[in-house]
Amino acid sequence: MAETSSLPAAEVTARIAASLAARSGFDAAAKLRLMAAGRQVGWLSRTHAGILRGIGAVLGPEQALGDGSVAVALLPGCDDFGTRTAALQTLARRLADAGHVRGWRDELFAVTPALDAPAVAVVERAAARFLGLLTFASHMNGIVDGAAGDPPALWISRRSPAKAVDPGMWDNLVAGGMPHGSDPLATLVRECEEESGIPPELAREVQAHGMIEVLRDLPEGVQWEQLYVYDLLLPPDFIPRNQDGEVSEHRRIELAPLLAIMSAGAMTVDATLVTLDALGRRGWLDVGQHV
Repeated sequence: MAETSSLPAAEVTARIAASLAARSGFDAAAKLRLMAAGRQVGWLSRTHAGILRGIGAVLGPEQALGDGSVAVALLPGCDDFGTRTAALQTLARRLADAGHVRGWRDELFAVTPALDAPAVAVVERAAARFLGLLTFASHMNGIVDGAAGDPPALWISRRSPAKAVDPGMWDNLVAGGMPHGSDPLATLVRECEEESGIPPELAREVQAHGMIEVLRDLPEGVQWEQLYVYDLLLPPDFIPRNQDGEVSEHRRIELAPLLAIMSAGAMTVDATLVTLDALGRRGWLDVGQHV
């Protein structure tokens, strides 16, 4: 890491971009646009479509679209929220029992075409990526800005080795998926307390910085996720404390070693994108090579 952190900023940034690109491929030709109530709610791999048809799950016939893609309806005979939800709960259990879905969470995600659209159903979170559903998450950069004379730094967290997704990788100080019925800020405030012991009154001082969309192939399916980005300026003496067992380590890290972690691919794709967003906005990408 020491060698990487001493490289010119442009070269470190190029290494980070290469690491992201290597982990962010998406083959649209191998996917079906998954539709529900007439709108796209996911990107279903053709392999997974075959698995669903093999276990008797209801998919409509494939339909070619004008842009060259192909759409398929999910549960076309189910016309209301309750019926779709019941069918998806049964489907998720069958997929888990067959070993196609792991990391059961007992947490429900919305099946929806957009954050501000009504959900057409809910489904067990663990099945969302198998189906390639659009999901939502809140991510927060924990920033110590160096105003007290110290170099600027960020707090980051290491995911528990027991996590079903990206075990042991570095992450933003706080990050969490958005369950049905929540919203980006409420999700973040809850995760702040659970993951880092940040009280709600401090968590609500976050600054919102828009959304980053991720679409990439994964071994378990497709990650199609909208990441809602926040920064929180933390007191110099703040020490995070995990409450829910999902974080194995917190680290306060200055900019050069942080860039080295990202260039080595040791941070999740999501957290790397969110961290780069903060560093770019604050003009710290070049600074990170000289501290």
